[in-house]
Amino acid sequence: MELVLFDLDNTLLAGDSDFEWAQYLISRGVLDKEVYEARNQEFFDQYKAGTLDIFAFLDFQLKPLARHSREQLDAWHREFLETRIRPMMTPQSCALVKKHLDAGAIVAIVTATNSFVTFPIARAFGIPHLIATIPAQEDGAFTGKPRGMPAFKTGKIERVESWLESLGLCWGSFTRSWFYSDSHNDLPLLGKVSEPVAVDPDDTLRAHATAQGWPVISLRD
Repeated sequence: MELVLFDLDNTLLAGDSDFEWAQYLISRGVLDKEVYEARNQEFFDQYKAGTLDIFAFLDFQLKPLARHSREQLDAWHREFLETRIRPMMTPQSCALVKKHLDAGAIVAIVTATNSFVTFPIARAFGIPHLIATIPAQEDGAFTGKPRGMPAFKTGKIERVESWLESLGLCWGSFTRSWFYSDSHNDLPLLGKVSEPVAVDPDDTLRAHATAQGWPVISLRD
């Protein structure tokens, strides 16, 4: 049995769903452009630099979910998926996912982006499992806060291991395990699997992958 894990943003997607969700809400007039656009870019730059405070970011990212009904959020997300996300789903990404699914592997997306944004994206790829940061809810409405450990840096390992345990599995259950990622923020989980793969990597990850002899691939057109 084989395990295949994919990072989502800038790995399977040729772009960042987190960043684009905020930009989409700005374009709809849901978020104030002057206030949110600069802050969104600031957090994105911190992520790329490896200095992101995940809890400060989640406070920014999740608050808009708490201000609107689930019905309205779902309607916005359907448009967001069609107009912003599907154009970032490259043929190479879809083919790689299909290859692993057809081989009978257990396949999951592991992403720091919250599950409201990412669950429909995982479904669009045909990936059955999603390990994502979870937005807390009360009485069916989002609270604007995260629940549990964010799936970020070492938190990805913790969340993956909890998920495997829920399936009655562990790392030792698999003959081979893959993790595909673009970001140096994912070095902890990349170091945990037997087959780490750098995908269109940032400079830090590219240098590390080259030094370790890891494959470096591109899923872009």
